[in-house]
Amino acid sequence: MEHAELKQALMEPAPGDRGGPSAPAASAVRVRGDRVSPQSCPTCGTAPAGNAENATPPVWIYAIGRIEARFPKISVEKEFAQALGRDKTSGLTDRQVLHAALSKPENRYLVRQLCWVMTIEGLETYILMPRDPADISLLVEALRPTPQPWDLDCAIGVRGPIAPPEICNGLMVPILFFDQVYSFDRDSLIKAIPRPDKTSIKEFTPAAEELFDRIMQMTDNAGASDEHRAVNYLALRYPRIYDGVAEAFARNESLSAVDVHSSTLSGTRKIVEVIFSFTNRVTDVVSKQAVRVDVTEEFPFLVTKLSPYFDH
Repeated sequence: MEHAELKQALMEPAPGDRGGPSAPAASAVRVRGDRVSPQSCPTCGTAPAGNAENATPPVWIYAIGRIEARFPKISVEKEFAQALGRDKTSGLTDRQVLHAALSKPENRYLVRQLCWVMTIEGLETYILMPRDPADISLLVEALRPTPQPWDLDCAIGVRGPIAPPEICNGLMVPILFFDQVYSFDRDSLIKAIPRPDKTSIKEFTPAAEELFDRIMQMTDNAGASDEHRAVNYLALRYPRIYDGVAEAFARNESLSAVDVHSSTLSGTRKIVEVIFSFTNRVTDVVSKQAVRVDVTEEFPFLVTKLSPYFDH
């Protein structure tokens, strides 16, 4: 994702602003040969009238990790090697060759044959498949010709079943049917965050980096729970949390905790509170700020902005 696009993506969402369309339930899938595809079903994830207890709620995913391409079987790898025979690849790395080959329209059939895996904290977490076949190009864009350790990808969609072993050379992890995938690197993300005029780059950048790293290192953050979806959404779409941490550091306070729990405002919708705790380095006095996020559907959105929080 380019710097300008990142900056636009980080524009603060208005409270109550809602996301895109709903995805089908995780169970609404169909196996076709050795491939799995979402089943067309506008009512998936909802129960028939008068039978609400049988509804299977979808498991929405808002995951941040790294996407990589793998050969699911030796025949696909051999076909890829034959396709490369028509290209000039001298002096290129393997990743540069892979990226160049898959970017060509005539090799689009190979893109569909590959297995696309998202790893989180080095663990294979999801196999990615687009809900709309036209979005297969988003996976190619996630491949960097020269990958760096700080490259990251975000995938938003619905969790499907565990993949059969033939899908990805024996790998059995959940399938993520995605509606959106975008790629960025950590440094570009931090630079794209709008910085308050009263905060210098020298103060703001380390604070933003520390908060982002803390969120990425949260235990078992696969982007599947309401709590993790909320913090991942805030990390990528709500720059005010970074301002709050920078301001706390300026007050000689440490970021001591990031906690998430259900909001008392939850009713028919699921709303969580993300609470940032700051401890004064001299007095040990703890102050808290919180933001509320609606995680009812596929796309989380802001309910209330970051403001002081007091324990009930």
